Amino acid sequence: MPVVASRFLPPLFLRNGHVQTILPTLLRRQYPIVFRRERLELGDGDFLDLDWATGGADRLGILSHGLEGTSEDGSIRGMATLLQKAGWDVLAWNFRGCGREKNRLLRFYHSGETEDLAAVVALAAARYSQIVLIGLSLGGNVTLKYLGEGACHPAVIAGIAISAPIDLAASVHAIDHRLSNLFYLRRFLRRLVPKIEEKALRFPQRLDVRRSRQIRTLAEFDDLYTAPIHGFRDAADYWEKSSSKQFLGRIDVPTLLLNARDDPFLTAESLPYAVAEKNAHLFFEAPEWGGHVGFIDSIRTIRPWYESRSAEFLGDLLLALPPVEG
Repeated sequence: MPVVASRFLPPLFLRNGHVQTILPTLLRRQYPIVFRRERLELGDGDFLDLDWATGGADRLGILSHGLEGTSEDGSIRGMATLLQKAGWDVLAWNFRGCGREKNRLLRFYHSGETEDLAAVVALAAARYSQIVLIGLSLGGNVTLKYLGEGACHPAVIAGIAISAPIDLAASVHAIDHRLSNLFYLRRFLRRLVPKIEEKALRFPQRLDVRRSRQIRTLAEFDDLYTAPIHGFRDAADYWEKSSSKQFLGRIDVPTLLLNARDDPFLTAESLPYAVAEKNAHLFFEAPEWGGHVGFIDSIRTIRPWYESRSAEFLGDLLLALPPVEG
């Protein structure tokens, strides 16, 4: 029954989901990590930009970012720095359309897109025999879905998902309809709508953006654009097929899912106690506090607690594994 009792205990003034969510964007950290960029050409004519931080390690961590994020996000760079210090090489990849250069095709990325992650894993597995997948927010849902779909590469030995919206319909409804989430909703739409309008300039026969400035919710955006662009019937179909919750029971490598109970973007549907109790490989931890990709327990050190928790999880994992054959 790997439902983990969490030891995360922030001070009283940090026991608020919105404070935890916003604070990491305000507190600046120094990241000594240095990335080297590589372009992965895909079979459909598009590409992915990959950022590597290597030091000759024999194990690799692959990092997947959140909605409208990039490999340059503080959360990704912080995790990459921690992994490298712990003796791992790191690969942080940018979803289609999220790098410095626009992707070539009409399609971009979505919350359940695992084929691109599979392509990244296949490339990495030619160089490393042991890989761990780490996803934050949307990247966490992608990671969990990949791990549970049944086609996981044998080089993948573990997974970690932080603040993962494993039930997309519930999370979209929470963001769209909780008044306290209006700030986040507007911030997401300010990034997503211009991206679609730019796409329409390049694909005018395939995209109608006359209603784009009337969009007020993520549900409307997904219904008008995300779903049809990526082959789903509508938003509900997209959310149902792309949510990782239905795949959790089939995960067969050690996997940590860390979701805070006060996360503004999550609901009870993203707290899978029952599934974790039945799957010995899924370690589910639900601290009372932590917000969305927050988990700050000190404003002096700034470093999110989920980083040290991830390092602990991976340390325990490596102790249980046989040494990598040279």
